[in-house]
Amino acid sequence: MPELPETETIARDLDREVAGARIVSVAVTRPDVLREVSARAFSRRVSGASIKRSWRRAKLIVVDLTTGDRIVVQPRFTGALLIDRGDLPENERRYSTIELGLHDGRALHYRDIRRLGTVSLMSDERFTQYTDALGIEPLDPSFTGEHLSGLLRGSRQAIKKVLMDQRILAGVGNIYANEALWRAGVDPSRAARGVTPDEATRLRDEIVAVLEESIALRGTSFRDYRDASGSRGNFADQLAAYGRAGEPCVRCGRRLIGTHAVDGRMTVLCAHCQK
Repeated sequence: MPELPETETIARDLDREVAGARIVSVAVTRPDVLREVSARAFSRRVSGASIKRSWRRAKLIVVDLTTGDRIVVQPRFTGALLIDRGDLPENERRYSTIELGLHDGRALHYRDIRRLGTVSLMSDERFTQYTDALGIEPLDPSFTGEHLSGLLRGSRQAIKKVLMDQRILAGVGNIYANEALWRAGVDPSRAARGVTPDEATRLRDEIVAVLEESIALRGTSFRDYRDASGSRGNFADQLAAYGRAGEPCVRCGRRLIGTHAVDGRMTVLCAHCQK
């Protein structure tokens, strides 16, 4: 599932490429991806609007329109927002669920192979209500080691599960929780309230570092993630934990363990390095 670096990459691409573009046509071919609006209402409210900007909140890609509406995309496993300059490959086009025709002849597609992602149309008031339940952004300057320590202090849950709780920390999923915990030397199964203030500061620094490094390399692609131009991210080669169960730890050489016992998701850790 696209996490913060992947959705941040897409949002930046869109902001650079389509800000100011006017939407002249709307085709909804798979209305089951829509939320909070019908296909007819979506087409009516979006057609004729111009795109003000594109940005990210948590794992959401947000497209602000001049009408005051916001297109809010949650890509989940196989969703992608793709800019079509007339050369979109057929294997991408066949999975287009929504196509926005732009005034300059380009199009913006929401492509979703399994149609598990969603596209919502929200007013500013509704968007605020929707996102109020989300936690702090890890790239926000106010997210400090002290802040993280405070978030963890009252939880008996496993630290990895807490990091992935979007109500606590927005945008971090399985890939980057695994990586940050490995980098910080913290066992993913430890109770969050048992993490010391010093460990919380180290963990905060590693969360921020791994997210920023992945953004610089345009995210992590294994199978389905693509940026707005249809290209793959390049961070997979930098992963030290996620996807490497059974391989040697690059820090100590011991075999990495893979388990679903922590939170039902694949957790990869080094039992020697992470305490």
